[in-house]
Amino acid sequence: MPNNSKDTKLKAFGELLDVLDILRAKCPWDSVQTNESLRPNTIEETMELAEAIIECDNDKMRKELGDVLLHILFYSMIANEQSHFDIADVCNSLREKLIFRHPHIFGDTQADNAQQVRENWEVIKMKEKDGNKSVLSGVPSTLPSLIKAERVQEKAANVGFDWENREDVWDKVKEEINEVEQEIKAGNEVNTEKEFGDLFFALVNAARLYGVRPDNALEKTNRKFIARFNHIEKRAAQEGLKLNEMTLAQMDKFWDEAKSLHLGEI
Repeated sequence: MPNNSKDTKLKAFGELLDVLDILRAKCPWDSVQTNESLRPNTIEETMELAEAIIECDNDKMRKELGDVLLHILFYSMIANEQSHFDIADVCNSLREKLIFRHPHIFGDTQADNAQQVRENWEVIKMKEKDGNKSVLSGVPSTLPSLIKAERVQEKAANVGFDWENREDVWDKVKEEINEVEQEIKAGNEVNTEKEFGDLFFALVNAARLYGVRPDNALEKTNRKFIARFNHIEKRAAQEGLKLNEMTLAQMDKFWDEAKSLHLGEI
């Protein structure tokens, strides 16, 4: 198990900063990068880290965390060149925020469980200088819809807007399913889309209440489906069959094979 001392960690961080300073000064690519040019790569690296987390691949996580850290340091370096801030300011700002938002550790506020910590967190954020003007204003508008739904529900719940009994959410899910079916039968495409949105939102709510991260759950199902469908394609090729000429029963046979092999399961 890794057990580097604090001095070793600080030394490694300092040496990394030295390498980045050299690259910024001498490398033709690194020397011309800007915030705008780095942004697409930052998004890609973050997604690759998220993928490594889903795959439970610790070696890949270590590498991808390094790539994300590189971008954090790069943005800080550019800001320093423009006399805005540097990585020390970033660290100090984060340290101060963590202390301020954890009064149950660094102050005299009581919080005996994770839920109380989350509730205190939202109240504190509302009080911060230049903080969020409303409970939901801190949720980035660019978040993917599934994650955004989970975050707005979490934030609302942290200030008391939540189900008293989590089991009651299933009545809401069933209600939304019925409304989807009604709009489909009525042939109303606009309302059908709206009701599907309400259904997805209710399902995200249910997942949250039962401790399931909906984006993680769906991504694992995506990967499972891809692996099993790839098996259908592979077996079809082995049998000399074309997918668009196969019957559903033939495809189901290969799908069941994939299930028995637990393909795509993490």
